Amino acid sequence: MIEKLTKEAIQLLQKLIATQSFSSEEDGTAALIEKWFEKNEISFKRNNHNVYAFNKYFDADKPTLLLNSHHDTVKPNSAYTRDPLNPEIIDGKLFGLGSNDAGGCLVSLMALFTYFYNHKDLKYNLIIVASAEEESSGQNGLNSMLPILPKIDVAIVGEPTLMQLAVAEKGLLVIDCITHGKAGHAAHGLGDNSIYKAMEAIEWFRTYKFPKVSETLGEIKMTVTQINAGSQHNVIPAECHFVVDVRITDAYSNKEVLEIIKRHVEVEVKERSLRLNSSSIPKEHALVKAGIALGRETYGSPTLSDQAVLTCSSLKLGPGDSLRSHTADEFIYVNEIEEGIKIYIDLLTDVIV
Repeated sequence: MIEKLTKEAIQLLQKLIATQSFSSEEDGTAALIEKWFEKNEISFKRNNHNVYAFNKYFDADKPTLLLNSHHDTVKPNSAYTRDPLNPEIIDGKLFGLGSNDAGGCLVSLMALFTYFYNHKDLKYNLIIVASAEEESSGQNGLNSMLPILPKIDVAIVGEPTLMQLAVAEKGLLVIDCITHGKAGHAAHGLGDNSIYKAMEAIEWFRTYKFPKVSETLGEIKMTVTQINAGSQHNVIPAECHFVVDVRITDAYSNKEVLEIIKRHVEVEVKERSLRLNSSSIPKEHALVKAGIALGRETYGSPTLSDQAVLTCSSLKLGPGDSLRSHTADEFIYVNEIEEGIKIYIDLLTDVIV
């Protein structure tokens, strides 16, 4: 059965690659996912472009394990030398947009769910969500599914990790800052230069160290990434705008970090969102222990995924390599998918059977 599921999963991935599915435009790939469930006689539902299903013997008295990955893609960059929607296999590499991020993970999780769908007496319920709008952090992605789903106790989020165990992931806080001064003629030196005020705040962002350091993710990293001020060379600017990208560890919540920033800098601070928090799973969790027993290593991930919208413990795990994501001529090795499905099944066999 595993060999058959693996072959069909690779075929599905080829079809997904060939179907354009930029964020918010995933109708075609959602239809392909529905066909997989129909073919395997799995009951499913759809909410916008999110397709989801429960295992056949779902029991509300049992804890629930969520399997999630996304079927949207970013737009291909200009450096592509191949047709991004042409799923070719060459020398063991399956090329195509979304093959690595995160099509290989998605079809592997779908094979996993299908393998366990008809099992009775599982220790955990299983829910799979093939979600939309992950790449754009959109409002109609996994976050829109959480009010619809039953309580989730733990999750496996499929993202390319080389099938190593990402037991923690940094969150993201983007803040817009404004310093206010007073306009004046540069020749006279009159006015109050907002750029100089911004420089003081920027230096704080560059040098401040948060007291708590995460065991798996290290320190919080704050980076000023954009700055804009002034209208012409001889006018002292009354306002200076700059943007700070803050990568937050599991030692703090986004709200806590924002409060610390506001206490330390004398600038106008406005957060874009507080919902993309860091995430983690205890190393003592059965999923992590089972993964370690299978020879997998643990690490902390600096990249953001749909884990950020979950409040339960979550493990990021999937075939493929994160370094290939969003690159030109994206690919995943076929044997990475084959290995991924086997490891997923071995992992859950140890935990839920």
